[in-house]
Amino acid sequence: MKTITKLPTLLALLAIVAFGFTACQKGDDVSTDSSLIASQLGAVAVAPTSSVLSTSSTTSADSLYAMGACQKNQRKTKVAQEALSASITTYLTTNYVGYTFIKAFSTTLPNTTTLDSYVVAVLFNGKPVAIKFDATGTFVKVLELREGKDLGRKGGHHAGGFFDNRDGKQRDSIAVTALPQTIKQYFAANYAQDTLKSAWVGKDGSILVISKNVKYFGTAFKADGTFIKRESLPGHPGRGKEIAQDKLPATVLAYLNTTYPNYVFKKAFEHSINGTLKGHLVIIDANLTKYAVLFNATGAFVEAKIIR
Repeated sequence: MKTITKLPTLLALLAIVAFGFTACQKGDDVSTDSSLIASQLGAVAVAPTSSVLSTSSTTSADSLYAMGACQKNQRKTKVAQEALSASITTYLTTNYVGYTFIKAFSTTLPNTTTLDSYVVAVLFNGKPVAIKFDATGTFVKVLELREGKDLGRKGGHHAGGFFDNRDGKQRDSIAVTALPQTIKQYFAANYAQDTLKSAWVGKDGSILVISKNVKYFGTAFKADGTFIKRESLPGHPGRGKEIAQDKLPATVLAYLNTTYPNYVFKKAFEHSINGTLKGHLVIIDANLTKYAVLFNATGAFVEAKIIR
């Protein structure tokens, strides 16, 4: 059984995460350490279909779990970073630029030795991300993360918890008129033609601003207003109009629910030319990382961009 050591801060940006790999079954011993959620994370017996980045033989409320990583009677086998397939490595380096590898494992189909999937855990901008790939190394989904105390809780979060933005109340939103003066001055000096659309503040105090100048952009700043980076977001030509989540096509909502379980809706934009729909751009939050996901006029997925 792993020793649990409490760490001092919830808002540490960089986490050192270590976890073991055994069979995906109730009672397995797996552990995860992360200053990102204020403690050395160990975890435990959970429903066999709710696999974890970390488990141990006793339940810990301070544990971090990746839901749905594997199933009962699947076997996990540790995979070294250099042993990951080229397709997985390319996906990570392309989509999570500057990521830090933590650990990875493969799984077999239940009660067989047939390879089923890979799960890779990384740090991106100091935040843990768990990603599932199929046996060929093709991206499947971003796994939902939960704190140990939220494993059986409806919605997968609690008030004041690390993922409390899942309640949909948008407490992380900032009115563009209320942005720090340094950020307003930065846009005035460098991107005066941008129309500021939305802004959110992260757990670390960093600020992400969505703006438009023909295309949509995501611009990130440190808590003190210092510029970090600017990303061009995927989009369609034509007029962009903000729409509510319930106005998105059912196919779009189904894709988001499947690919980013328990995501938080942030913004959506509908693109059209002369009244003809071209598609939708949806900005979501999955485990504190923002994604811009583009769909065509039929609601089919086109591409996704990890913003911050």
